[in-house]
Amino acid sequence: MTKETIKIPDLGGGEGVEVIEVCVAVGDVVEQEDSLLVLESDKASMEVPAPKSGKVVSIAMSVGDSVSEGDAILELEVAEGSDEPASESAAESAPEPDAAAEQTPAADDDTDGGNDTAGAAQPASTAERTETVKVPDVGGGEGIEVIELCVAEGDEVNEGDSLIVLESDKASMEVPAPFTGVVSAMLIKVGDAASEGTAIAEMRVAGASSASDAKAEQTAQQAEKADAPVSAEPEPKHEASAAARESTSAITSSTSPAPAAPGEQVYAGPAVRKLAREFGIDLSKVSGSGPRKRIVKEDLHAYVKQLAKAPAAAAGGGIAPIPDVDFAKFGEVDIQPLSKLDKLTAANMHRSWLNLPHVTQFDDADITELEDFRREMKKEAEQRGVKLTPLPFLLKAAAAALRGNAKFNASLSADGESIVYKHYVHIGMAVDTPAGLVVPVIRDVDKKSLWELAEETAELAKKARERKLKPAEMQGGCFTISSLGNIGGTGFTPIINAPEVAILGVSKLAVKPVWDGDSFQPRKMLPLSLSYDHRVINGADAGKFFTELAQMLADIRRLLL
Repeated sequence: MTKETIKIPDLGGGEGVEVIEVCVAVGDVVEQEDSLLVLESDKASMEVPAPKSGKVVSIAMSVGDSVSEGDAILELEVAEGSDEPASESAAESAPEPDAAAEQTPAADDDTDGGNDTAGAAQPASTAERTETVKVPDVGGGEGIEVIELCVAEGDEVNEGDSLIVLESDKASMEVPAPFTGVVSAMLIKVGDAASEGTAIAEMRVAGASSASDAKAEQTAQQAEKADAPVSAEPEPKHEASAAARESTSAITSSTSPAPAAPGEQVYAGPAVRKLAREFGIDLSKVSGSGPRKRIVKEDLHAYVKQLAKAPAAAAGGGIAPIPDVDFAKFGEVDIQPLSKLDKLTAANMHRSWLNLPHVTQFDDADITELEDFRREMKKEAEQRGVKLTPLPFLLKAAAAALRGNAKFNASLSADGESIVYKHYVHIGMAVDTPAGLVVPVIRDVDKKSLWELAEETAELAKKARERKLKPAEMQGGCFTISSLGNIGGTGFTPIINAPEVAILGVSKLAVKPVWDGDSFQPRKMLPLSLSYDHRVINGADAGKFFTELAQMLADIRRLLL
C-alpha cells in the first residue's frame, strides 16, 4: 500500500474558493469518482471527485477553508499498481492521434453529402465552416431564463438578427447573431437557464478557412472540451428532467424531505442563495430535494407556493386572503398570464412596501426659468443630435441634493444595525416598456454634464424598450426618479426601490398662479413626490432635501455652486 496526496484540480482560474462540505471522513473507503469535497465560488458550486480508489488516511482541510488549485485535500492509502491496469486499458482503447485526425474529415464529408473527397477538394474561397454561437457578456448575470427562440434550424440569419430572448429578474434582452449564416442546430430551448458562454446554436458560415484551418480548429475545440473545468452546480447530473424536478420538489405533507434542523448547515448554490435573499426567504426553512438535501430553485418555488396557500401565516399579521372570484360568471373575460418581469416587479414592490415604513412628502418646484433656458437650448441640442428634456436637469439637481444630504445617499444594512454611506452618486430612472417596468442606472451623475446626461438617458431608455439592457446596467443605484411626464396626474406615492432609502416621483407640469407680493403671476410648477424610508430619514431630513432640490430646479445657476 502507498500513500498519495490528493490535491485540488484545475478550477478554471478560481482562487480562494470556499469549502462548503467535506464528504468523507478519516477511515472511509472511497471509490474512484466519489465526491471528496464540495466547493462554492461566487458563481457556482462544484464537487471534487476522487481520482482513484483507496482509504482516507488524513484530511488536510475543513469547512470554511479557502482553497485554490494544487492545495492538498487529503492523503489516500492506495493499493500499489492499482492504477496500472486502468491506465493500460485506457491507452489501448484510445485511438492513435493520427487516426483520430484522419477520422474527423471523413465525418465532415459524410455530413456534406457522403463524398469522401468533397471536403478536401473544396476550394478555400468557398469553404463553409460551422461556428458555435454563445451567450455574450451579460454583465455578470447567471442563470438567465430563455423566454423565446427567434430562429429555428434551417433559418438563414443576418448579422445582428435576434437569435433568442433572455429574461432576468430585472430585464429582458435579445441576443443577436454575430455573423451571417444558416442555423444548423439549436443548442438551447425555452425555459433553459443561460449564462455568459452558454452555447446557443451552431451556424454554417461561409468563409475562407482552408481544410487545414478547419482541422486545426476542430482539434482545438476537442482539446478545449477535454480540458474544460467543471464550473456548473452539481445538481443537474442527478436530475432527469424539469418535470422530474418539479415532481421531486413538490411540497406535500407525506413525501417532502424535512427542512434543515436548527444548527444544521444549509446547502445551496449561489444562484439559489441570491434568489432567496431577493425574496427574503430563510433557507433553513426550505426542504432540499437535491443530493445531501441541497436546495435547488424548484424547492424555493415550491416553498413560495406553500406560503401562498397560507397567506395569513405568511403575512405575519393575520391578513385574510383576497377571495378567489370567478369573474366569468358576470360576463366575458380574457385571461392573460403576467410576464416574468411583471411578476418579479410585483413581488419586489410588495416586499418593499411590507418591509419599509414609507412616508411621502409633496411639493411643487417652480421651473419657469429652467423651461425658458431649455427652449433657448433647443437649437443647440438639435445640432448635437440629442433632445434636452427636463430629466437631465432633475438628475443633476438630485445628484447635488444627494451630495448635500448623506442619509439619502445611503442604505440600511440587512441586520438594521448600521448605515452604509455611499461616496458615489448613481441614479436610476424608471422606464415603462412593453415587457414591464425596468430601472436602468446612470452612473456618476454628479460628474457628468447636462449634454452627457441627455445622451445617456436617451440611449438607456431605447435599450430598455428594445430589451437590450444588461443586468449590470440596472445595478448599483443610490436613488431613483420615477416620472409620469406627460401621462398626467398631480401627484402619486412612489414605492421605494429597496435597498435604496428614497425615490422621487415627478408628475405633469402645470401653469399655476403664484403670488409675488404684488400680484399673481403665471408660473410653471412641477409637482414632486418624495417617498423615503422612515427608519433612516425623518421629516426634517426630507424637508431639507426637498427644499434644496426645489431651489436648484428653480434657479439652475445653483448647480454651479
